[in-house]
Amino acid sequence: MSEHSGPRPAPRILVVDDDPTVAEVVTGYLERARFAVEHAGDGADALRRAGERWPDLVVLDLMLPGMDGLEVCRRLRATGPVPVIMLTARSDEEDRVTGLEVGADDYVTKPFSPRELVLRVRSVLRRHHTAAASSSPGPLRAGDLTVDPGTRRATRAGAPLALTLREFDLLAHFMEHPGTAHSREALMRTVWGWDFGDLSTVTVHVRRLRAKIEDDPGRPALIQTVWGVGYRFDVGAGQEAPA
Repeated sequence: MSEHSGPRPAPRILVVDDDPTVAEVVTGYLERARFAVEHAGDGADALRRAGERWPDLVVLDLMLPGMDGLEVCRRLRATGPVPVIMLTARSDEEDRVTGLEVGADDYVTKPFSPRELVLRVRSVLRRHHTAAASSSPGPLRAGDLTVDPGTRRATRAGAPLALTLREFDLLAHFMEHPGTAHSREALMRTVWGWDFGDLSTVTVHVRRLRAKIEDDPGRPALIQTVWGVGYRFDVGAGQEAPA
């Protein structure tokens, strides 16, 4: 009897939302898109379910009773890497920044299109799997920065950089293409894998990345703004460009 690998199991999505209507709609759309979906109504339940069976992606409401979505995200990310899409009824940039800081990969503001959310889930999963499976030519270096796509580690002057998954992808992309001007639309397509979306997501990530790698984030030397275009990663004198 010959051995054959069976069909790949459907990606497991953990939906964390205390609103039964939102949870039902999101779960229904994801299940119709052939995802295996589990629902948790609060943060404690989400962490328990994730501990029992680690999800492939988490759709996480920011405003949860008791433990809020930010704390749930922190605890998940402290346990292991998992893509997180945050849902919130608030659109303030500070909320978006805070969500990205704790490791969220995407940020969707209510009310949202469930079909768009499904596309976002597919995009984040695709990017996550591509990054995990891609073969790396080796570490990338620029000045005191080192980024190793193979091990998903980044350092500055030998000290580890605390980067979110998307910050890491963005920095690696910049370092792979030094001197190239990238529009925000192009970065969204290449780094996020989206053909649509809120371009301020790119702006927020660039600002957070500058705060972690620039000597003076207010006067960036590495990630330059190209007015009317987007951003460019400059390899200055004495810095080493990737081969």
